Amino acid sequence: MRTVQSGPIIGLIVQVVLLAGLAGTVGLGPAGWLAGVTYGAVMCVLLTRGLRDSGTGRLSPADRVTLSRATLVGGVTALTVDSFDRPTPVGLLVTLTAVALVLDAVDGHVARRTGTTTALGARFDMEVDAFLLLVLSVYVVEPVGVWALAIGGMRYVFVVAIWVLPWMRGTLPPRYWRKVVAATQGIVLVLAAADVLPRPLTVTAVAVALALLVESFGRDVGWLWQHRPARLARRRRPEPSVRVAPAARTGSRLLVNMSAHAVVARGTGPAGIVRTAAGRGHRFHDPVP
Repeated sequence: MRTVQSGPIIGLIVQVVLLAGLAGTVGLGPAGWLAGVTYGAVMCVLLTRGLRDSGTGRLSPADRVTLSRATLVGGVTALTVDSFDRPTPVGLLVTLTAVALVLDAVDGHVARRTGTTTALGARFDMEVDAFLLLVLSVYVVEPVGVWALAIGGMRYVFVVAIWVLPWMRGTLPPRYWRKVVAATQGIVLVLAAADVLPRPLTVTAVAVALALLVESFGRDVGWLWQHRPARLARRRRPEPSVRVAPAARTGSRLLVNMSAHAVVARGTGPAGIVRTAAGRGHRFHDPVP
């Protein structure tokens, strides 16, 4: 139990240390502190629960990289919330975000090299990515527009849809394009946050990124709809077999019995059977069992 809890708790401690460093260097208001500490506490609780439910018992090397990236996202969250009341050091926010995006490629590489790829690690990595996009989309609302929130909120709309619509709970097949689109969102939002491009070009880049995200999510939703359990059950349902009604079965048995008695009466040879059938106007067939 001590091993399971140590990783997330260390992550929370590092998160508080990072917030203290931001407060001592560039300044951090009460709103930033509250957002950063809340983020770190929620991450600690969810990661502890994930480790317990998975039975892993400890963080893998790749999970530690993801935890470091998640701590940087906590710093970005604090600076973003703090920007509502006071000027934010854009250079520091962009730097923390850029390092977090670089580490996003590192943790997957470490997982493959060490053979520690797990469902928990993949989920942890995905949730950190999704929250970083949400925070960045909030930050770029002022220069771009409120519609930029669609980039960060789309993942959570998808999660709500999974809760509401059972057919969306299927497992999606791996698709490389999905990773390309996710990386594009982060790069475009960082450029928008840095405000290094002309405003029209920034707005256009964010709009294109949003269009790619809509296409990617739309393709996943379409795949889940095409492979929903009800549709697959209809496709796999066998053709109804032709069955003889009970009355027909009774008639067949009666015919066989009558013919048998006639055979006994007229002779048991093939000629007798043929004469009996011809005399009564019946045709013999295999009875239904």
